[in-house]
Amino acid sequence: MEFRTVVDIPKPKFQIDPLENLLFVGSCFADGIGQRFKEEHFRVTVNPFGTMYNPASVVHTLQKLYSPVPSSRFNTYLGSPPIIFLTLGTNHVYRLRTTGEIVDNCQKRPQRLFIEEQLTVQDCVDYLSSGIELLLQRWEDRVQVVFTVSPIRYAKYGFHGSQLSKATLLLAVEELQKIFPNCVTYFPAYEIVCDELRDYRFYQPDMLHPSPQAVEYIWERLVEVYFSHEAKQFLKEWQPIKKALQHKPFHPESEAYQQFLADAKQREQELLERYL
Repeated sequence: MEFRTVVDIPKPKFQIDPLENLLFVGSCFADGIGQRFKEEHFRVTVNPFGTMYNPASVVHTLQKLYSPVPSSRFNTYLGSPPIIFLTLGTNHVYRLRTTGEIVDNCQKRPQRLFIEEQLTVQDCVDYLSSGIELLLQRWEDRVQVVFTVSPIRYAKYGFHGSQLSKATLLLAVEELQKIFPNCVTYFPAYEIVCDELRDYRFYQPDMLHPSPQAVEYIWERLVEVYFSHEAKQFLKEWQPIKKALQHKPFHPESEAYQQFLADAKQREQELLERYL
């Protein structure tokens, strides 16, 4: 008997290779998954201008990175065609009353300074299309954009309001896949948490954020479908070295442990050199 509904993940037109360049922009869910990639030695940039929750703010990050001249701190990263993960959290935005500008962070300023609005499906499509066009201008058909919708619910909107917000984002991504079929894919993190991991044990104590166990499961599903054979082989070889480096000894100053650590670092370096 099957006691869970496994979410089908369509195979993308590309695969993630070992030590790949990746950019993660979006909600705190992007922070969690991006950090997981960092731990596995991928060359990753995560939310370089802070966590972004809505489509407009996500595009603001892409604009700062790619147009007209990106910041010098990202020149090395931008030297290769990236795979970009964009995680959308909400369609709610805050406009500064004095300028009408959508702000990325209210910076704890008084609420009276802002107007809260909800982007429509078309608004989300328009903002995100402009971001994708910017990427295509720079990378042409070499760029790949993977959208995810954060499974974190927004209790402050009410749970019905939170679902409406997520539905708006999902409809927008569906439309973007039709407009940009060669470079836009969707990874169903939202559906995995809501439909496959339907149990409160997969949530943190606030019952809103996915637990580390849930994030790890999403990572495993991502590896299963999106990673190349070489990337999976790299992870297999890296795991024992990673565990050795994370080992907490009783006597870290001992000669034996220092030799153990040096050996592990040497193995790490040799592994990286083989896959570079």
